[in-house]
Amino acid sequence: MTPPPYPIGTPGQPWGPADVAAWRARVVSQRSYADDVLAALEPLRQSFDVSEYGALVYDGERFPLLAVRSRDWRDDLPTLVITGGVHGYETSGVHGALQFLRDHGTETAGRANLLAVPCVSPWAYERVQRWNPDALDPNRNFRAGSPAGESAALVALLAPLHGRTRLHIDLHETTDSDEAEFRPALAARDGEAFVPDTVPDGFYLVDDADRPQPAFQRAVINAVAQVTHIAPPDAHGLIIGCPLQSPGVISYAVARKGLCAAITAARFSTTTEVYPDSPRTTPQQCLDAQVAAVRAAIAYALSAAD
Repeated sequence: MTPPPYPIGTPGQPWGPADVAAWRARVVSQRSYADDVLAALEPLRQSFDVSEYGALVYDGERFPLLAVRSRDWRDDLPTLVITGGVHGYETSGVHGALQFLRDHGTETAGRANLLAVPCVSPWAYERVQRWNPDALDPNRNFRAGSPAGESAALVALLAPLHGRTRLHIDLHETTDSDEAEFRPALAARDGEAFVPDTVPDGFYLVDDADRPQPAFQRAVINAVAQVTHIAPPDAHGLIIGCPLQSPGVISYAVARKGLCAAITAARFSTTTEVYPDSPRTTPQQCLDAQVAAVRAAIAYALSAAD
């Protein structure tokens, strides 16, 4: 059965400025970045340095971009980077990062530097969207000279840590809305035909195909399996069209595609994918899965020989 055409644009033709404006006009705010994220960061100032690394202004509204750093930063210690909310609709990435910072953020004090950005894309967080207001996916635009303000700001923040970072873990979700809204919108934006796929039921990880760390990925998967179920492959043996490196792990051209987890060229990097729409999990389990992934990734990275 052929899916109906996306309601914006002309089938077979990439979007122009009028189409982007029409898409943006459909997008409305549904929650508050100030209440959900900025307010949650305030108590963390007691234990961390919380600072603004930039700001985005859209339609006259200013969104401060905040980073959380270890208070006693030392250049001789390994550096750990945690990012969340690159896609604003992926709720557990944002709140999982906040939960980790609140409950476990000081566990590596004196052993490692920690830098966390819980919400990279605040405009999209408020509107429960994947793209920024210009219909750009930040997670395909992490590069120098990026046209996406969210991506450009984070690249600038992390530039001094390039090649000096032990771990970068980027927290994401895969949801039913990927198939219902975001992939159809992407196909329409690019003037391509939408080809339906299967949403994986469970947690999985994305490794960088060009710099694989399979033992590291397995250690993270094993920890998360204690909290929530791991996604099986589809009938073709794939997860989101990619072959499995190992159970619950796929390989993808993370750096070549401009994804967040490649910014720092960290020795150990991964992208988490939680599935919050599964009947087999709860919102709290999704947060706990993100926290378990972060803690396992840190434990492995810090135990690895230099």
